[in-house]
Amino acid sequence: MVEHIYPIFDKMLTRADKEDLLGQHGVMIWFTGLSGSGKSTIAIALERELHKRGILCRILDGDNIRSGINNNLGFTEADRVENIRRIAEVSKLFVDTGIVTLAAFISPNNDIREMAARIIGQDDFVEVYVSTPIEECERRDVKGLYAKARRGEIKNFTGVSAPFEAPAHPALTLDTSMLSVEESVGKLLELVLPKIQKK
Repeated sequence: MVEHIYPIFDKMLTRADKEDLLGQHGVMIWFTGLSGSGKSTIAIALERELHKRGILCRILDGDNIRSGINNNLGFTEADRVENIRRIAEVSKLFVDTGIVTLAAFISPNNDIREMAARIIGQDDFVEVYVSTPIEECERRDVKGLYAKARRGEIKNFTGVSAPFEAPAHPALTLDTSMLSVEESVGKLLELVLPKIQKK
């Protein structure tokens, strides 16, 4: 009879060891919202502010995930779920290493976000809803995606031809049509610094 199928886990350093080394707690800050709502912009600005405070972070977003670990996935319902599942599994590794992880993904419904929270761990998962109205997102349309979706060139585009379900109980809601990036980051720092900084 095998005592431990994965005996290496008994020999590895613990999360606490790594958090002690870094002097911080690992946490996942999960930004959800429509395309163009400001998720990545806020995540980048927050990373810079945390970096100034000596906090090690890692941003995950569509650009660095879809071109690498998930480059074999499309945009079917099954692929969207698998995309978020893989992101959550990778994020868990970062968080368990004591790294503050910032994820900026549309993640359009509560089921998919709850799956991510279960994988990462509810205590480590901070959901931030970037609630910028679709009219403002469409006005920005920096990548021209809404225009293509309106012309039918992009199928199942969230907010146009596929639904977006607002989070039921986000830890924080930010509307970037009302708040500047600096104001949004200020609110985020108030929320997350107590979770990150070791007592």
